[in-house]
Amino acid sequence: MDAPNLSSIVPPEITHELTQILSNLVLGDNAIRSSAEQAVNERLAQTPELYILALAQFALGADTDVMRSFSLVLLRRLLFRPSTHPSSSSSIPQPHTKPGSSALYDHLSSSTLATLERLLLHSLLHEPNPKVRRNAVETVCDVANQAMRRGRPWHALQGQAFAMAQARAAANGAAPGHEVLGRASAYAVFAGAPNLIMDLQPESVLAVLKLGLEDPESVDVRGSALRASVAYLSSPTDPRHLSLAAPLLGPMLSTLAALAHALSHPGPPGASTQSTYHNLSVFLSVLTPLCTSHPLLFAPHLGGLLQLLSPLILPLVDSGPTPTVGRPFPSRSSSLPSTLSTGPQPSSSSPNRTFAFPPTSPPISAKPTGADTELDASLEHDLRQTLRLSALEFMLTLSEAKPPMVKRVAGWTETVVKACLEAMGEMDEDEEETDGDGDSGWRGEDPSSSSSDTDSPPALYEQSLDRLACALGGRAVLPSAFQYIPSMLLSYDWRSRHAGLMAIAAIGEGTGKVMLEQLGKVVDLVTPMFRDMNPRVSGQLCTDLEEVIQEQYHQQLFGVLIPALEDPEPRCVSLPPSPLHTHAQVANPRPANSVHAHAAAALINFCEGVARDTLIPYLDPIVERLLRLLSGPAGGGGADGSSGKSEPKRYVQEQAITTLAMVADASEVMFTKHYASIMPLLLNVLRNAEGAEYRKLRVKAMECAGLVAIAVGRDVFRPDAATLVELLIRIQNAPPDPADTQLGHYLIATWAKVCQAMGPEFEPYLHLVVPNLLQTASAKPDVSVYDDADADTLKSSSSSSPSSSLEDREGWETIVMDGRTLGIRTSAIEEKCQAFETLVIYCSTLSLSFAPYAMQTMEVALPALTFYYHDGVREASAVLIPMLLASGKGVAGGVGGMVEAAFHHLLACVRTEQDTSFLASLYKCINDCVRVVGGAAALPKEYVDGIVEVTKGQLQGIADRRRGRANRVQSQAQGGEAAGWGGEDREEMALMEEVEDFVLEDMGKMLSVLDPAHPLLVAVAGVKDLGLNTWESEEED
Repeated sequence: MDAPNLSSIVPPEITHELTQILSNLVLGDNAIRSSAEQAVNERLAQTPELYILALAQFALGADTDVMRSFSLVLLRRLLFRPSTHPSSSSSIPQPHTKPGSSALYDHLSSSTLATLERLLLHSLLHEPNPKVRRNAVETVCDVANQAMRRGRPWHALQGQAFAMAQARAAANGAAPGHEVLGRASAYAVFAGAPNLIMDLQPESVLAVLKLGLEDPESVDVRGSALRASVAYLSSPTDPRHLSLAAPLLGPMLSTLAALAHALSHPGPPGASTQSTYHNLSVFLSVLTPLCTSHPLLFAPHLGGLLQLLSPLILPLVDSGPTPTVGRPFPSRSSSLPSTLSTGPQPSSSSPNRTFAFPPTSPPISAKPTGADTELDASLEHDLRQTLRLSALEFMLTLSEAKPPMVKRVAGWTETVVKACLEAMGEMDEDEEETDGDGDSGWRGEDPSSSSSDTDSPPALYEQSLDRLACALGGRAVLPSAFQYIPSMLLSYDWRSRHAGLMAIAAIGEGTGKVMLEQLGKVVDLVTPMFRDMNPRVSGQLCTDLEEVIQEQYHQQLFGVLIPALEDPEPRCVSLPPSPLHTHAQVANPRPANSVHAHAAAALINFCEGVARDTLIPYLDPIVERLLRLLSGPAGGGGADGSSGKSEPKRYVQEQAITTLAMVADASEVMFTKHYASIMPLLLNVLRNAEGAEYRKLRVKAMECAGLVAIAVGRDVFRPDAATLVELLIRIQNAPPDPADTQLGHYLIATWAKVCQAMGPEFEPYLHLVVPNLLQTASAKPDVSVYDDADADTLKSSSSSSPSSSLEDREGWETIVMDGRTLGIRTSAIEEKCQAFETLVIYCSTLSLSFAPYAMQTMEVALPALTFYYHDGVREASAVLIPMLLASGKGVAGGVGGMVEAAFHHLLACVRTEQDTSFLASLYKCINDCVRVVGGAAALPKEYVDGIVEVTKGQLQGIADRRRGRANRVQSQAQGGEAAGWGGEDREEMALMEEVEDFVLEDMGKMLSVLDPAHPLLVAVAGVKDLGLNTWESEEED
């Protein structure tokens, strides 16, 4: 295709001016760049068609790759941003648009659009630079997708892309590299704009895609064809279309086999092993989303996949590095096998053959793209680790999508379990090296803030094991795991022992019911590990015991947890005087380390699940040891043997305070005997913790003081109540510290706890807290509405590069509502939810004493019923409304206006509510409101009739959904799916109907309040009988 001649359309002076503007846009000087942005906005507002075409022409003819690439990116952004006005001062990238606003593209004439398309097609076909060509592909795809949405199909692109996909160098004598780049670009277009091929004959599309998947010259072409194939299989909603396209999966999986074969049979010198590692990881990542959306496609290929992926996630057993005196446990880096097993090779003559590995035909060589150099050892390890994780993620995703399907494959579960356990013990010996002050990195680490460990390979494999257990259940995972865990716990290598304990914790959630049958054996297996000589092992165990059932084995577990609070592993560190003490109290130090903090952390969850009577015998030794961690015993000295002032590490003190709070909450009034020892310490913290280093200690002390006050009761707490309130007022009125992001949350929570402890005596302090709460509760959400182009960017980036997606912006969450993509600042939403939950506490605790704020709070609570951005806000408002009606009885003039407003909003909400779980909350709210106002007789008839009317509508909706599910199950049974892969669908439907049963139950209660013999009660029972909830899940885990 020849380049279009635009000399008659775009005058040379326009081209020259645009060249200068674009050059200024890429400069680092802010003033020059801002001036250039304003110039672009003005030109586009005055003569948009001329400058858009000039920009497209510049993308073809610019001298440098950078400017051609920049022009294509800018063109894409400008076309689909809102139309601008000459006075607009907005900068060029405008990611947010108002709903319904038109884009610049919509104001271009048909002839301009046709010319623009010809220019883009020329760039797509002739651009020589691969990076610039990628930008051309992205721009072409955006234009094609946006045009399709506007009813303007781009037929010329469809034809050119098909021609490019099938082009070969021999056809016209072009350079081979150019044709390869063209084929890769064509398949990238199909991947980015799958609508181009969705309406074509499946046979033609499959033939072209298969041609790219088997491209003998370029792995880039095969990768682009794989993305296009995934997009093609993911797009159709018609099951018949999907069944016709299903045979494509065999060639798609064969691309993995070719790369794996290249790894196991290295080519001649110069073959790029590095690129093969990378490409295989990428190919697996591209296929993984298809495991979620269409897992049944993989069913015929699971045997071959297991044979292919097992060597990638299970390194061959070898002797490893030779131990030395200096490094007795050298790290065992994962390694890919030097050979892959070769089994019988099934016939591949059928075009719809099942994927098998090893491939039956000679492997496609992965040709190097440049001069090869010898791989650096660390880089090779990273590449192998990435490939290993990619293969594991593929298997896990498939396991989560269709558990019964993979459980039928012999060896699937065992392989994944073994791979996770193997890798969880592969910590580098360097992790145990000491830091600059002679302390081990782990020993000096705060367990509550070691978030970086969650991204380490052992932690990733631990999370993978957890996911597998939750997906497949205990009966599938537990036998495989306990083939290895006992021997791991007896290993000479502390890393294996540590990994064994991690594994028990990881599978606890998913295998809980099955593990319960063997709980005694598990406890006997793990409790001896508290005496492990390596503190990493004993510390890990302290944290992992959170999931053990406390009721049956509290004696054994308390017997090892409490002594762990005095672990002999010493570690002193000199610190400034602590706000826990006066200067006279700091004379004696106490060595402490991370094991203490781990043990204290384990006690939190352990005590939370223990009955009070069970906890009482252990209360005194627990509190005594925690107090020692806070203040230190008598007779100590400095870390160096001097009499200097030394204390436990601050994070140990923080953890001890948190544990004291939980113990107080669990033991309730029995904690009274320790009140006099603990509350003065906490008040000292609140008085003296001024520095930035004490922020966390201060908020933990606030939380603990509130819980202790609730536990001991009003009479015991009363002497210190005024002091604590004064300290909270002082903290609240202090100049805000922008770096202290936790203080506001803890202040609100602590005020609420003090209210619960003081009861009606808190009323004089309401004016200090309620106005701020109402302001937070009524705050509007911080929401950004993304335009269509940004929504497409979000989808594509989240599948290929999650770190760059809008969804991963820190502090923001992306949702789709009413067809629009919205970004919501989560911190503000969470603050709003906390405000509503706290208002519930004040209103329920103070009842009539809350009357002065009842009307104001009701005005905030009623609109929150439709606050769709956060379920917690809606639930809290539904709980709060009847409480406000009860509290409002103390208002002069009664609650007549509040009743009218409440029922008006509630009926409107029920009428349109589609969330079944919240519908149950709404009916409970109505029921409670009716009771508060005095029953149906005290309610105006219009509201009684309204309740009946909206209930009839919701009953009809539930009945229709249940009939639809019954028809679906019947059609599945007729198609043979019920005996195959329909188990999860039935379980999901049963879960939906269980939620509907709650709604029907609350409906019945509400109707019974109106009239014990209400006619609709029969209809409620009839709709409930339509349910299919007699199913049992395939496996009781």
